[in-house]
Amino acid sequence: AGTLASAGAAAGPPLLEAVGLTVLLEVNGARRAVLRDVSLALRPGEAVGLVGESGSGKSMTARAVGRLLPPGAEVHGSIRFGGTEIGQLAGADLRRYRSQLAMIFQDPRAHINPVRRIGDFMTEALRTNHEVPKAQARRRAVDMLAQVGIEDGIRRLQQYPHQMSGGMLQRVMIAAALLTEPRLLLADEPTTALDVTTQAEVMAILDGLRRQSGLAMLFITHDLELAAAICDRTAVMYAGQIVEVRASSLLHGDPLHPYTAALAAARPDITQTTRRLRAIPGRPLSAFEAPAAECAFAPRCPHAAGVCRAAGPGLVELDGGVSRCARARELRGRLQAPPDG
Repeated sequence: AGTLASAGAAAGPPLLEAVGLTVLLEVNGARRAVLRDVSLALRPGEAVGLVGESGSGKSMTARAVGRLLPPGAEVHGSIRFGGTEIGQLAGADLRRYRSQLAMIFQDPRAHINPVRRIGDFMTEALRTNHEVPKAQARRRAVDMLAQVGIEDGIRRLQQYPHQMSGGMLQRVMIAAALLTEPRLLLADEPTTALDVTTQAEVMAILDGLRRQSGLAMLFITHDLELAAAICDRTAVMYAGQIVEVRASSLLHGDPLHPYTAALAAARPDITQTTRRLRAIPGRPLSAFEAPAAECAFAPRCPHAAGVCRAAGPGLVELDGGVSRCARARELRGRLQAPPDG
């Protein structure tokens, strides 16, 4: 599964590799799966998008990578970082691992302490985990603020979060994440709360800094177009499983899974005239609701057949990507939505 999930990736050993990752949590008094058989790989300098409807398991995957799952979570499978199994880390080893990754959340106001100054938020990790002197940490913070487009950094470090706009705070969060020079960046819908213009500016900054520093990035989003613009590969999730991994440039025009095609068709296109948007019928399932013995997307899929309900399909390697569809080879080249005039 690990080999399939990294199909289409650049050559070289992965920095991060998840193989058969399954996570169970307490749900309504019973232990249920919230992630099922997730396999994914990221290499140094690579950006991989993670897309899907709400509840598909995108954020839970990032939290599993960061060892930030709720207490009592039961984890099966493997997550390796630089060849080290992170599930076995504890104490100083776990802190050392976490110091090599950073996470950007979608709502900066919910994750930046409102009663502490921006300078305290930005330099805390440098001073605590990397033992950087206070004056040096502040100089580095000012320099990083300038790189994300925030001038007058010395004054900004003295401000409180309520004195900044949402776009400015998101830039602060990105600067703080990159300040420790992580090897892996987990970006969980970092532009959802921003207007379109600010979103474009922030993503350009983030992508430029990623390429400049050579870090790996797992970018979580609902926006397939945004993922295609900045990610080398995109992984599509449904009901706690990865159903497709494909080069981002090919994902829209040549999808390998019916769910990917349905997501792409549901987006408005300014180059076409349509009577109405194509909604995906039914509702998305959480992993704990999905039947283990059949394809979770089958009840909503226009291509579902008897074979789809006979057994849960595994990942199939196909044309440089992978698809979790029992009819993937049969449907090859037939999944792109026709224009709706």
